[in-house]
Amino acid sequence: MVISNFLKMKKILLFCSILTLLAPACDVLDVEPQSSIPANEAFKDKQGIERGILGAYNSLQSLSYYGRTYPIFSDLAADNLAHPPNATAVAYAEVDNNAILPENATVDGMWSSIYDGLNVANNVIAQVPKIADMSGDEKNKALGEVYFLQGLHHFNLLNYFGAIPVKTIPTIGVSEVNVPRNPVNEVYDQIILALRFASENLPANNNLKVRATKQAANALLARVFLYKKDYENAIAYATQVIDNGGYTLLDNYADVFASEGTSESIFEVDFTALDRNRIAEYNFPLTLNGRREVEPAADLIAAYTASDARKTASISYAGALPYAIKYDDLSTGSDNFIVLRLAEMYLIRAEARANVNGPADLIRADINAVRNRAGLGNITTGNYAELLSTIESERRLEFAFEGHRWFDLVRTGRAIDVLPTVTNANQTLFPIPLSEILINTNPGMTQNPGYQ
Repeated sequence: MVISNFLKMKKILLFCSILTLLAPACDVLDVEPQSSIPANEAFKDKQGIERGILGAYNSLQSLSYYGRTYPIFSDLAADNLAHPPNATAVAYAEVDNNAILPENATVDGMWSSIYDGLNVANNVIAQVPKIADMSGDEKNKALGEVYFLQGLHHFNLLNYFGAIPVKTIPTIGVSEVNVPRNPVNEVYDQIILALRFASENLPANNNLKVRATKQAANALLARVFLYKKDYENAIAYATQVIDNGGYTLLDNYADVFASEGTSESIFEVDFTALDRNRIAEYNFPLTLNGRREVEPAADLIAAYTASDARKTASISYAGALPYAIKYDDLSTGSDNFIVLRLAEMYLIRAEARANVNGPADLIRADINAVRNRAGLGNITTGNYAELLSTIESERRLEFAFEGHRWFDLVRTGRAIDVLPTVTNANQTLFPIPLSEILINTNPGMTQNPGYQ
């Protein structure tokens, strides 16, 4: 795989194991920043493992990951965001037009950043069993956190690129870089294995939404099983979170994004002024000191009804120019990014039940819980096709600018029907970055169809 640090290693045949241990700079995770050091020197005791875990969480903050690219591209490739005519980022224009070139540097950066994060997690996993001053329970908890991240990384790669190399050991040399793509079913198997271990070994909940918990693992498993079309397991895990997680839907939709660690949030990526995200910068207009590389699509704006509280909580205007405001801290970029929240669990359960012709009253109840919070009335239909259509619409409006829309349209086979720039199935996967194709010499590292 393409990992920026390791490409250089490969070219000069250095067989080193490097782990970045720069911990997140935040009040609750206050550790001394570390430079890049070999894993066998970093992980000598419990304290070293804790630093490694924090470094693994830190990887989520990358500009090419949750710090900007990953969530924005899902809305931009779909119909929630558009690339304005006077914007300058060519890489963004390609994604907006669903005409992505394999040499797209921003897509390459996303691939590399996620695999970088995966390698950090795998380094920690490899070292935990060796630590003498940790009990068995402490080791399993530590492993649970990094297995959660390992599962998240693989899942996020799968959703953009399809079959990908599964990586479960640290990349320490050329032989580990030259790897084939694993079939989609094998990727899913590894994701589920990692997340189930996390669910079994992490505490049920804690006050730090930036650390993985049992319920965060269960929530991610619910999403994974929905995408995999294993609807019974999706129902089971979503129900587990709804009934036992201690989470609640906030009365005011805007409050979900107004502060960190609310009762609706299940898992967040931590950002501070030192480890900032740039989501607002890329959404805000030039008059407000943003770059305006993306803007809310006219079709999305029109999809909100006048009484839907989610519209004013998601979109604002600078004159006539709309811009997304869920993550609006332009000055410091310190808005935490919400990866998992309770509203998704209700809509996952509703969609899964609708796909297996489950009880219509239960499906409506889950949909209406989300709609009522937005100020909308109840739906009454019992027709399963209508229920699924309503769920698709509710997911679009509920999770606008949170990085779901492209994946929703692709996994349901709806991308070609909905998006005028998607005319064939090849476009529903992003290209494997050209740098990966050129450097990874394994014959099993092939390009996605349509990008050769």
